[in-house]
Amino acid sequence: MNTKAQGRILVIDDEKNIVLVIQAMLERAGFEPLVFTDSARALEAIESEPLNAVITDLYMPGPGGLDILEYCQKRRPDLPVIIATAYGTVETAVSALKRGAFDFITKPFEQTELLNVVQKAVQTHEQRLKEPIVITSVDVPAPKATEISSIIGQSEPMQEVFRVISKVAIANSTVLIRGESGTGKELVAYEVHRNSPRCQKPFVKVNCAAIPATLIESELFGYERGAFTGAVTSKPGRFELAHEGTLFLDEVAEMPLEMQVKLLRVLQEKEFERVGGISTIAVDVRIVTATNRDLEAEVKAGRFREDLYYRLNVVPVQLPALRERKEDIDLLVKFFLQQSATQLNRIITGIEAECMLAFRNYSWPGNIRQLENVLERMVLMSESTVLGARDLPEEIATAPVVRDLLGRKGEAEVEPSTFKELVRKQTQAVERDLIERALEETEGNVTHAAEKLKLSRKGLQLKIKELRIRRE
Repeated sequence: MNTKAQGRILVIDDEKNIVLVIQAMLERAGFEPLVFTDSARALEAIESEPLNAVITDLYMPGPGGLDILEYCQKRRPDLPVIIATAYGTVETAVSALKRGAFDFITKPFEQTELLNVVQKAVQTHEQRLKEPIVITSVDVPAPKATEISSIIGQSEPMQEVFRVISKVAIANSTVLIRGESGTGKELVAYEVHRNSPRCQKPFVKVNCAAIPATLIESELFGYERGAFTGAVTSKPGRFELAHEGTLFLDEVAEMPLEMQVKLLRVLQEKEFERVGGISTIAVDVRIVTATNRDLEAEVKAGRFREDLYYRLNVVPVQLPALRERKEDIDLLVKFFLQQSATQLNRIITGIEAECMLAFRNYSWPGNIRQLENVLERMVLMSESTVLGARDLPEEIATAPVVRDLLGRKGEAEVEPSTFKELVRKQTQAVERDLIERALEETEGNVTHAAEKLKLSRKGLQLKIKELRIRRE
């Protein structure tokens, strides 16, 4: 990447000659163009590449210029979008501008006209990154499917979750909630209960991973006096406490095999005995379970009973990772900022657009829980009433995609501080050189390049992504 370029401009047009003309104009003026004739591939670049502006044709096969504009407004609102078309009319221009386009140019266009618009767009992009987004209150519309008061989300993946909750809540079916750690599985379990006919009865939670294997039976089923050393009185278990309500078994894949057998019996017969007891106790409990594990793989490995798996997996609910629902990040950020500022008694009036850009593009391996914790930390440690990129924790600020988007120095430009780091950087430089040479020799054919390098095609694709090698 040319660090001296005036700006990085993504160009999309299905006519190759037009793309080449714009590319030449931009390069002569000191800009760095990133060009595409396939608008679908261009959308991927908008998602992942550091950019300063977009020039897109209006009418193209696949996503058109207005689709590109709408996508940028949702995923990269910092990017100015310039619409270009040979079929420009006043009505079309006004329509594009009303939808948020930065400017509108018609083909054939003069070089001076194009460069003036691009220069203004780049300057606007820089200003947008500096302007703080004012935090007032978060207006979270009620989901369309059902009243989900504790879950924030407007994205399509979350709307699907809301639809499933609305259907399953009124039934008595067993629910299995699946998703990565930090995606909000407990919130979904509670909303299933809250929207059910059992909502006035207890909602009892058990984290199977937090209870030692030797104690989990007594926790679930209770015990009688004298059942073991220390059992000086009888105690009801979680099943009894949840009678006529809902029992939520979190991290159910962590349950020992011997307990899985006993859980299966309760599910089938709806009765059990306390530890050390002889009386059979009947219960009416709805079971909701959750896991971040691949239960099918656990079954194959012999760590989870197949018959129990089918008993639990009556209605599956798949929670998306935060990286799969980035449309919700703005709402979540504003909500958690307000929450943290209130709890910590701090005054936070806004967040810089540059900081929001980092949030939208970071991968969030810890999902919503990580986002909440990061914002709490930033609110606590910030010395300003407006949060900015300077407040980002190191794990986010140094992430490659964030560093590139915010114009930080690339890895190769940072002086290695340890021998291990120096070796890693030298290795990456050699890998990059070999891959770029192979791609050049095979005219960009990844399959042929992989064969030359003795790599699998998938392996080479991962390396290209890791090293951020451009193939245009």
